[in-house]
Parts: sequence; structure tokens; C-alpha cells
Amino acid sequence: MKRIITGGAGFIGSNFIYYMLNLHPEDEFICLDKLTYAGNLENLTEALEHKNLKFVKGDIADRKFIYDLFEAEKPDQVINFAAESHVDRSVLYPDEFLNTNIMGTGVLLDACRKYGNIRFHQVSTDEVYGDLPLDRPDLFFTEKTPLHASSPYSASKASADLITQAYHRTYNLPVTISRCSNNYGAYQFPEKLIPLMIWNAEHDKQLPVYGEGKNVRDWLYVEDHCHAIDLILEKGKIGEVYNIGGHNEKTNMEVVTMILEKTGKSTDLIKHVTDRPGHDRRYAIDPTKIHDELGWEPETPFAKGIVYTIDWYLSHNEWMEHIMNGSYDKYYETMYKDREHKFAR
Repeated sequence: MKRIITGGAGFIGSNFIYYMLNLHPEDEFICLDKLTYAGNLENLTEALEHKNLKFVKGDIADRKFIYDLFEAEKPDQVINFAAESHVDRSVLYPDEFLNTNIMGTGVLLDACRKYGNIRFHQVSTDEVYGDLPLDRPDLFFTEKTPLHASSPYSASKASADLITQAYHRTYNLPVTISRCSNNYGAYQFPEKLIPLMIWNAEHDKQLPVYGEGKNVRDWLYVEDHCHAIDLILEKGKIGEVYNIGGHNEKTNMEVVTMILEKTGKSTDLIKHVTDRPGHDRRYAIDPTKIHDELGWEPETPFAKGIVYTIDWYLSHNEWMEHIMNGSYDKYYETMYKDREHKFAR
């Protein structure tokens, strides 16, 4: 089987590539990534040594490029991780999110139709559901929860989900959608909470926490997420949405405090900062459907996963240094440009 993995140089995409290469070494994989600020080819240094992985640099919103790629490669599956994903950046630059997350998804769906009704999986987020009140711990997002986006990011992801469902309904395209809770683990760009706090704590810098830090997230270890997507691709019902949750609800302050404890640093480093506009209060997923239908459940409790994650970042200082000083974006030019897979035009 040949699979195109878009956004494969990003956080979750790169973890998924490692997971799939290990589990399905007989398959062929094409990593397609635009290598914007959060796409880092250094994430795939070891994976790129595998004979069954090719890398292609390109934009999912570039229709001619995508059509040329599909015509040359003739993939059996497309798994779409490609997205602008940071809520804060979506507040500042919403147009980038609309172009990649909506228009780019539409181009991929059109290519799947045009080149053989190709199986398509859309990787989405629980943020499309909006948020839940802090004083109602009995409430959870299910697949039937109405979409109620709070930011340009979540609105663009909700739009992509609706377009994906429309292509199934209108054109009978074989699609599935997964909506996950907050991921954490190796290779996450340090604009996100956990890697940023680990880096700042290790370097005795202030740890900025929005508001009082009471916002609640359901944390999902990235390898558990990869397992869930693989199961959906293998056994998921076409046209369905599957929620993927970690059963690990924590306030932001709890997460930050755990990181400080594990790194041996003082809570005096915490600095409360002005909350961002429209900051969702609580996310919490009910993953009953994927458990009952596909047998999936999260295997990594947060207390273990956060230790794995801290250990990874502390043992990959060079990777973090390259992110922080901006040199990571030169890796493609210096290490891989001449090795990039050139598909036939």
C-alpha cells in the first residue's frame, strides 16, 4: 500500500510516520510538507533513512502541484495532518489558517476524487466543539456534539471537517475523520504549552501561564493517537467521525507544576500573563465510540507520559537549540535539498 502523509514533518505527523514505518514496514510512505515554521525536517532524520519513505516539499493548497504528485505516485490512502494549528497565531494571521486548513483540504479531496476515489482521512481536533464549563465535569464531547468553534483555527478545522463529510455525501468519497484532544510527546514545536514550559524551566526562565491557569485540557500521548488513527484506517467505518481522548484531564497549572516538580525547579518561575481572546475553558472527550467499535483506548497515563516527554526534550537539547535559534529551517537546504524525491511531471 502507498500512503501520502501530509504535514508529516510536523509534530503529530512525524510521530505517525515513525509509528507506521515500524508497524507497516512493507508499505510505501510519501511525506508531503510545506516546511513552514512548525514543519521541521530534523524530526524525520532517522525515518528518512528508511527505503520506503520519500519526502516531497510542497503546499497542499497548490492544486497543480498536488495533481502532479497524485498522478505520479498513485497513492492508495491520504492521511491529512497538514494544518496551521496554533490558536494564538490564528488570532494574528487568520488568513493563513483559512488557506491551508480549508482550501488545502479541498484541494486534497478533489485530488482523491480525480485520481481513483482514494481513501482519505482527515485529522481534526476537539476544538471544533468549542468548550465546556469548568463546573460541569460530567459533560464530555461526543461525536454528536454540535460544532461551535471559538477561534479562527478551530473554525478552519471545523470547515475542513464539513467539507470532508460533504465529499463523502455528495461524491461517495471514502473518508473518515478523527478529532483528538491535546497531544503531547516528542518533536512538538515549543510554542505549545508542554515543550515551552520544559525548555523555560530547564533554562530558569519564567513560565508564562494564561490567566489563573485553570483552563482544562484532556491530554493524549502522541503514540496513543497514532495507534488510534491506524485502527481507523484499518477498521473504521467510512463516513464516520471518531473522537480520540486521553482520559487525562489537567488544568494548565497542574501541568506546569508537574513539569517544575520533575525538573527540580521552583514554582517561583511561574508568571501569570493576560489571557488570550476567546480562550476555551475546558476540553474533554468521550472516546466510547472508538473503544466500542475499534477496541482502542489510551495506554499512557499522563503521569508516565509527561516523564517520557520531559526526558525526551532534556536529551535532545540540540534539537531544541535549533528550534529556538531558528537554524532548524536551514536543515532542508543544507542536508536534504539534493536528496528530495522528484516525482515525474
